[in-house]
Formats: sequence, C-alpha cells, structure tokens
Amino acid sequence: MYLRPKLSAMIGANTLQEFVVARQAEFAGATGDLSRLLTDIGTAAKMVNRHVNRAGLSGILGTHQENGSGTRNVQGEAQQKLDVYADDTFNRVLGSCLKVGGIVSEEQPDIIHVDHTERGQGKGYGKYVVCIDPLDGSSNVDVNISVGTIFGIHKRRSPLTGPATPQDFMQPAKDLVAAGYVLYGSSTMLVYSTGCGVNGFTFDPSIGEFFLSHPNMKFPEESTVYSINDANLDKSIPGVKPYVKDCRRRGLTARYTGALVADFHRNLIQGGIYMYPGTDAKPGGKLRMLYEAQPLAFLANQAGGKTRCHHQDLLHALPTSLHQRTPLFTGHPSEIDRLVQALEAQKATVLNPITQGRKHAPACRRLVMCNPTSCPHDISSPSSLGSASALAQLKTRSSFQML
Repeated sequence: MYLRPKLSAMIGANTLQEFVVARQAEFAGATGDLSRLLTDIGTAAKMVNRHVNRAGLSGILGTHQENGSGTRNVQGEAQQKLDVYADDTFNRVLGSCLKVGGIVSEEQPDIIHVDHTERGQGKGYGKYVVCIDPLDGSSNVDVNISVGTIFGIHKRRSPLTGPATPQDFMQPAKDLVAAGYVLYGSSTMLVYSTGCGVNGFTFDPSIGEFFLSHPNMKFPEESTVYSINDANLDKSIPGVKPYVKDCRRRGLTARYTGALVADFHRNLIQGGIYMYPGTDAKPGGKLRMLYEAQPLAFLANQAGGKTRCHHQDLLHALPTSLHQRTPLFTGHPSEIDRLVQALEAQKATVLNPITQGRKHAPACRRLVMCNPTSCPHDISSPSSLGSASALAQLKTRSSFQML
C-alpha cells in the first residue's frame, strides 16, 4: 500500500539554492559567483526536464532537420531534436549569467564567447568557463529510457578583459571547481560537487524545486554491477576481456543502457564500474574528455572512486583539443584496481614479443592507441615495455603512441 509522505518530512529540507548558499559560507572569501552559476544550471535543467517529460506529446522526438536533411554535431553524430533544444536552453541560460565567460558544448564546434560589456554593468567576460554535454544519451528519448546532462566548471586562467581561450577549458579534471550531472529518469536528479563531497537533489515537479535527497554520496563498500557495451568486448584493448570474465565469476551483474549518466549513477548508488575502452575501430575512445569524462572523474574521486583512461589516472590527464575523445573506466576503487592489474598483466605479456615469442605480436598492435598530436596520456616508459628493440619495433610499426 502506498503511504503518502508526511508533510513534516519536507519541512526543513534544503532546496538546491539553499544548500549551495549554505555551503558557500564554508569557504573564506567566497563571493557567491559559483553559487549563482550552479543555481542557473539548476534552472536550465528544469526547463530541459519539462521537454524531456513531454517529448512524445510535443513533437520533439526524432532527428533534427534543416533544409530537408538531418543535422550533425561537430563529431559527425546525428542530432536529435532534444539535443538542439537542450543545447539552446543551456547556452541561453548560461549566456545570461554574468559569471560565465565561455562555453564549450558537444553540439557546437567552437567556443561560445560570453561578453557582458554591453549589459551596462562593466563586467566584461565572466571568470568561469563551462564544459557541457547538454543531453547525453539523447537517442534513448525515443524509446523512453533515461538521459542526462553533464557539466564541468573551470576558473579562467586568461585575463577577464578578453574572450576565453582554449587553454581556459583544457585543464586537468583535478582543477575543476565544480562538476555534476542531471539525470532525467523516473525522477529527475541533479548531482554535483565543488570538491567537498558529492550531493544529490531530487526534483519535485509539484513545486518546481530540487530538494536534497542524497547527501554525501559515496560508492558502497562492495560492488554489484559492471557496465560495458558487450558487443565491443572482443574488439577492446587487451586486458578488458579477462577483467569482465572475472566480474562474471565473482557474480557481478551486467547493466548497460547506452546513457553514460544513467550507468554512472547506478554504479554510484549500487557500487560498480563503468567501462568504455578503446577499440579496434576507435582506438582513442569514444567519449569526450572535457564534458563527459572529466566531470565524472571529478565526481567519482569525490565519492571515493577512481577513474582511468587505459593506463593513466584521468584526473591528471591534460586535454589538447576541445572535442578530444578518450577511453573511460570509472567507478568503485577496488574494481578500478582489479582492472588496472588486468591491463598491466596483459600489457606485460603482449609488449615483449622478443621474450614471449612472435605469437603475441598481433596483440601488440591493439595497444597502439593514440595520435601523438592529440593524446593527453603518458607514454609508457621503455622499462615497462620490455626491451629497447621491442619498443623500436612497435614505433616502427605505427606512428601512434601507446596509452
């Protein structure tokens, strides 16, 4: 039998705005600028939530059309109607925030510069830049599966008198001042961190507010779930398949929706690991560094988890382009440690063809992953690759670097 929540349960509950302002007081010298920005993100999320919930009734399902043909984003992916709406909404709301100096969106090829000098307040450009995926997993909307928004906020390094530069956005994940996501599902949740833990807020549509529902979120002590596109398992880098077999042996359950936010959120609540490794077809990975991988790496770290991009801690990886792609492994720390052991064991085997025999040589080629002009990852040291001659063979075989 359904029991109606008591009114007293809501009394004293923190709204998103109340919580953000209260946390602001904990930081000496805080100006409230970041608080205002986070509140504006919550406002935009409410607007997107309304259209996601009414997508089947308001004619905004399917692909976006212009001049009789479907549009594509900067990555060449087909844009859904809701992709375009969510992008317009967040850009409009963030562009009106005096604290924002620039935006990088998955749906836009270049930086969106935000100049406030003509607003009569002499503000110039804001001191924060926002990296955002306005609607992650948008193809799921047509089949009524959860979708989300992912965002990361950096403090600018360039002078505020001029437009934001690419270097303002291309900072390591560890330098984010805030990151979070919005999950549009059976209920709508906004989860964020400013570097002092992770907190989740559930949207109450009856009064139009986000209320604190999941304070101090942490990965559970034990893992129960792993998430990976099983169709790509045989094409993944060596080490991933043995690890997945180990997950199955230990009784972990496979759960994968194709929506990064939904899978990450489940694994945060239930304990688990999300994996999107490089493959033969996409050796550099598929997910975007700035507005997908970095914000989730920041959140995972704050929730007691870990994140890797193949053989490097993603928190410290330095991006080199605005729409750079990356492999991603994020989740429960013990699962990441097990995965790293499997990757290292396989790397030690396949990267020493001289000592192990030529039967391993084909596998070596599958570890050659990154373009040297766009890869943020460290090159493995010669000592970890076997003999110098083996390393020379690998370099001769390809102009790429290894993750």
